[in-house]
Amino acid sequence: MMSNLDLRTSVVLFLLLPSAVAGIYFHGQKVTYFLRPLWQSPPKPFIHIPHYYHQNVSMASLCQLHGWELRDYPRRVFDAVLFSNEIDMLTIRWKEVYPYITQFVLLESNSTFTSMPKRLNFALNRERFDFIESRLTYGTIGGRFRKGENPFIEEAYQRVALDQLLRIAGIEDDDLLIMSDVDEIPSAHTIDLLRWCDGPPPVVHLNLNNYLYSFEFNLDHKSWRASVHQYRKGKTRYAHYRQSDYLLADSGWHCSFCFREISDFVFKMKAYSHTDRVRFSHYLDPERIQDVICNGKDLYDMLPEEYTFRELIGKMGPIPHSYSAVHLPMHLLNNAETYSYLLPGNCIREDG
Repeated sequence: MMSNLDLRTSVVLFLLLPSAVAGIYFHGQKVTYFLRPLWQSPPKPFIHIPHYYHQNVSMASLCQLHGWELRDYPRRVFDAVLFSNEIDMLTIRWKEVYPYITQFVLLESNSTFTSMPKRLNFALNRERFDFIESRLTYGTIGGRFRKGENPFIEEAYQRVALDQLLRIAGIEDDDLLIMSDVDEIPSAHTIDLLRWCDGPPPVVHLNLNNYLYSFEFNLDHKSWRASVHQYRKGKTRYAHYRQSDYLLADSGWHCSFCFREISDFVFKMKAYSHTDRVRFSHYLDPERIQDVICNGKDLYDMLPEEYTFRELIGKMGPIPHSYSAVHLPMHLLNNAETYSYLLPGNCIREDG
């Protein structure tokens, strides 16, 4: 049979075909993402709200600049988060918004979204947060540990539990509720503005500067999932998806995978809802992760998730280094030695 095959057929069968199969196996996801503009339309555009701020401008003037009115007294504000292991990010977040928060609400589980057992990391480090203890409502929830289940189901289960914890914390109609992940940090002046002004939409998303690994790698300015809600009993549900068409510009920072130790990168890659992105075991290799961090490359070797070829091609390759540490969270800069790994020029991580 082999003697009857011509050279061209042999090349196709034994060289090109196996190469094509291997290419699809290793790079099929990249092909899919590159062709995304052909098979998926962009979401409905947000209605952008310009954001005015200067520390020497009065709150009455700031409300007026936004077309809103100054209230006689500020609304109460509840900051609610699900917690996994981001101790430093939680500290920076709570120090940033501390002056304007009525109640800090935190829920943690002994399970990751992917049903991996985990320690109650906040409970083990609670003494670090003495500064908010009098305003803290803390709860724990047992994981369901259903192996093979879609991680988003466990995530939704924990967010429903957070709704119940908010009621225990005493949230009432017209209070403000911040819905965001720990690493999505609203700026203090954003929260102060929203609590003092009458006129903002009942639900407004926060446009955050998007960073990866540290504040050295400014990915873009497109983070939008964080939101602030005027609470309505029976209607407001804690969620992490689009709930409004309104987006308030330049409202804070999103620092994703901003960990001190390599082991925390490995843990999150295996623990959070997008664990399917770990397609090969070598993605978890500490030396590889360290190289990725220092060079602004993608942890999962993925292409950018964009809806137009222009934006996709423009963001391909490593993220450019930034040497700016201007307009970053106050606690970060006040404690630059402690958090040096988050600042430009300090990409080397601890082993953990």
